[in-house]
Amino acid sequence: MLYENRIWVGTGEKPVCLLPEMANRHGLIAGATGTGKTVSLKVLAEGFSAMGVPVFLSDVKGDLAGMVKPGEHSEKIASRLADCQVPSFQYRAFPTVFWDVYGEQGHPVRATVSEMGPLLLSRMLGLNETQAGVLNICFRVADDEGMLLLDIKDLKAMLAYVGENARNYTLHYGNVSAASVGAIQRAVAVLEDQGGDLFFGEPALSIADWLQLDEEGLGNINILACDKLFRNPTMYSTFMLWMLSELYELLPEQGDLDKPRIVFFFDEAHLLFDNCTKSLLEKIDQVVRLIRSKGVGVYFITQNPSDIPQTILGQLGNRIQHALRAYTPMDQKAVKTAAQTFRVNPKFDTEEAITALKTGEALVSFLDAHGAPCVVDRATILPPQSYMSAITPELRQAFISTSPLYGVYDKPVDRESAYEILSGHFTEQAAPAPQISYAAPAQPFGYAPQPEPAAPAFQPEPEPVTSKPQGFMVYNPVTGQYEQKVIETMTPIPQAAPAAPAVQQAAPQQQVVQQPTVQMPVMIYDAATGQYIQKMMAMRFDPATGTYVPVQPESAAPVDPKAAAKAAKEAEAQRKAAEKAEKERIAEERRKRADELREEREARAKYNASTIGKIKNTAITTASREVTRQITRGILGSITSLFGGKKR
Repeated sequence: MLYENRIWVGTGEKPVCLLPEMANRHGLIAGATGTGKTVSLKVLAEGFSAMGVPVFLSDVKGDLAGMVKPGEHSEKIASRLADCQVPSFQYRAFPTVFWDVYGEQGHPVRATVSEMGPLLLSRMLGLNETQAGVLNICFRVADDEGMLLLDIKDLKAMLAYVGENARNYTLHYGNVSAASVGAIQRAVAVLEDQGGDLFFGEPALSIADWLQLDEEGLGNINILACDKLFRNPTMYSTFMLWMLSELYELLPEQGDLDKPRIVFFFDEAHLLFDNCTKSLLEKIDQVVRLIRSKGVGVYFITQNPSDIPQTILGQLGNRIQHALRAYTPMDQKAVKTAAQTFRVNPKFDTEEAITALKTGEALVSFLDAHGAPCVVDRATILPPQSYMSAITPELRQAFISTSPLYGVYDKPVDRESAYEILSGHFTEQAAPAPQISYAAPAQPFGYAPQPEPAAPAFQPEPEPVTSKPQGFMVYNPVTGQYEQKVIETMTPIPQAAPAAPAVQQAAPQQQVVQQPTVQMPVMIYDAATGQYIQKMMAMRFDPATGTYVPVQPESAAPVDPKAAAKAAKEAEAQRKAAEKAEKERIAEERRKRADELREEREARAKYNASTIGKIKNTAITTASREVTRQITRGILGSITSLFGGKKR
């Protein structure tokens, strides 16, 4: 409800209102179960919608869906209106769009695996630091090799591909162990059983669809059904963090606005930070700090302010604190901490008031026009203008079927991505290689001939009869033609004699019958790799040249530059893979040689330490001394006799 272009939240000594220009400084709604947090949330959401600001709500209990219909008058609401001194009050409905990750209670919400990213996906899968590093390598490989990760089957195919080719990626990306890949695959299977295969895919959610207004200028209230999603707290919290990250990355800088572009309410906010890694917590803190300048307000709803990390709690300028229960020393400490976060009001004790608040009452402190927190005020929260309880499934489906977004996200789309590419790759690898017998070649690419195919049913008489050439047809990149490589032991191909001119003049053009095509093994030169690649091609005998030429389709499709670039990229990747394999082979040989030398040294040392080795070494040493002594005596005797000296 609006009051003087501000959101009227409650009434204490005077109306307590939230300034729209300060609404993107984020906020907190805290309090024990049953103290009125949901009512405060609905009052704020209705106020934002009334001033033309779209809203996102996570509906954990299902009672927020009642915003699609006007409220119903009751004695409790009349008493609340009297306490709040509301002069006039009108029940009304608000434009609402229902969403659901599982597509049961709203429009499906999908995201691609690439959009989720390895950091958030690791949290969703519950991976440790080592496993998260392997998952990050899978994302890097997919990005470097141009393979899209859209859905769960793409992720599973990429994990299998990286696991099977771990040795090829270890030198460039880091160690990839089979144990880590297996652990990730098990976690993906669990996520798939929990409905992750419904969340990941296309068409992916467009954040622009959450920034819509209705015909009257009211902001749409986007309600995400979380009663089923909430059963998996990790998936729920990761999904919320992903939406916040998407807004931060996609929305442009806005600076200070008169009102927010969109406001997010995250219920059960403590789940966002449970088991949160340091890197992920730093990312959340960064997003909360900087997303304000993009016109986004974030409001956390939880039971205790201590559920929010201190670095993020300090960014929440707008506070609504409902009653807290202090039955244990830990609860009393939490109450004292919550009271110290408010600006002191000399008219009452904040710590005592927190434990004495009635249902529907709260301590409220919003930012003033200068951005400073106001003195905390004890206020009674207004009742919502919309329906308080849940709605029937029939009414929900009626609103879903009449929504402007009906049919946009309902049908999933499966385009070519990593799964399709790798499935074709694995199929090609699994296909048996053609059985070709080799003979001593007369030239580098001469091979034994293939079995001749069955003779065609019709042989034209005017044309000369030719036999299938023996050996391979090899493409020569210099001449741009196919040349035949003949095996030395084979009989040369009989060249067809040219037809007589008279016969050519007598035969009309339409009566010329083309030669039958023959499937032949052909060696194609690949300039990217510098090697020949064997392929089976359809060849036809050309009487004019006396050779076989490839059969060209009548309507050849133009060369696709993207396909050519992709082929060149794949060829370059194959060349690099071959170089990498050669380097690994050389390194493996060096390691084996080093291991052999080490084993020889160990065996020699073991032998020398044995009794037989010691005896043998002692004998060799003694014999060496005796030989050395005799040689020395001989040399000294020769010197003495030479100079005529006497031996002393």
